[in-house]
Amino acid sequence: MLVIGEKINGAIPSVAKAIQDKDEEAVRRLASAQTEAGADYLDVCAGTLPEVEYDTLTWLLDLVQSASDLPICIDSPDPEILLKILPLINRPGLINSVSGEGNKCDRIFPWLQQNPDWNVIALACDDSGIPGDVETKVGIAFAIIEKASGFGIAPERFFIDPLVLSLATANDSMLQFIESIRRIRDKYPSVRFTSGLSNISYGMPARKLVNRNFLTLALSAGMDSAIMDPLNKEMMETVLAAEALLGRDRHCRNYNKAYRAGKIG
Repeated sequence: MLVIGEKINGAIPSVAKAIQDKDEEAVRRLASAQTEAGADYLDVCAGTLPEVEYDTLTWLLDLVQSASDLPICIDSPDPEILLKILPLINRPGLINSVSGEGNKCDRIFPWLQQNPDWNVIALACDDSGIPGDVETKVGIAFAIIEKASGFGIAPERFFIDPLVLSLATANDSMLQFIESIRRIRDKYPSVRFTSGLSNISYGMPARKLVNRNFLTLALSAGMDSAIMDPLNKEMMETVLAAEALLGRDRHCRNYNKAYRAGKIG
């Protein structure tokens, strides 16, 4: 499973403070620590007011790319900001994100057409918000993938996020997530899936327990990546153990290597 490190996000109070104080070392530490912990991508999100988002992302990217060679998952709700910031990124990575909202696909897909080494996260939502049912989520995902085909963008370049709802408000949110993956993959076998997995535990007690179990069940259902905290040892242990149990870790090499390095156990 691909781990997309979530820690460089201005919505996190400590990161917001680092941005406000222009604390360069704090940002570099977060990039280095997530890299060392085993992240595959580093999500970079300004989490600021729109009028300062571009400048904040420029500052963050300069620091992150000086501290880590990992590919970037560049994160903004504004497609115009994404198009301005993408030329500053040193190597192909992930665009986070497109959706059925507004003109996001129309703006981002031409760029993806010209940059075939980049992949994209697609959110199963539209101008009506996040759907509360599988049928609508799947329909949005199909529409995005089909629209992309008109630009020559293959399904395998997508990481679909079915946008898991909080278990506290939707008791069948895990079941919806699994069913969404099944239906989308039935039609597009090469599509990959991701999630901001901590969303499922919002409003619940003992959130870490819910998150860990969601991670295991989602991996079993076919989730390929997650935006998560690689500095959380228990979560990384869960990834490694689940991958081994699902036969995705040949001879349990990754699991054993992590144990010998003192990263798990």
